Amino acid sequence: MARRFRYSFAKKQEAPKGRMSVILSIASVVLLCLAVLLSGTLPQRFAVLPGVISLFAVMLNIYGFVLGLYGFSEAGKKHRTCIAGSILNGFLLVGWLGLYQLGR
Repeated sequence: MARRFRYSFAKKQEAPKGRMSVILSIASVVLLCLAVLLSGTLPQRFAVLPGVISLFAVMLNIYGFVLGLYGFSEAGKKHRTCIAGSILNGFLLVGWLGLYQLGR
């Protein structure tokens, strides 16, 4: 009788840095919506607040992009969230920089 080989595949978890990268990209989109809402409703003396919120969102995108790239170095983990987080943060960062260039 022939030998039967039994294969078992370990269930891999998502890389934690990739998850954090996706969360930071979602937070940046929320901050974008908040900055747009505040820019239309705040009085003129608080006009700097949406700019500060936007600058913080850009910093979140940079950090999320770097975390997504560092997430690829984690061995034995799935990298789907690293890919998604890096792409989302990259597109959002380009969008933010384009928005700043339009507002110059």
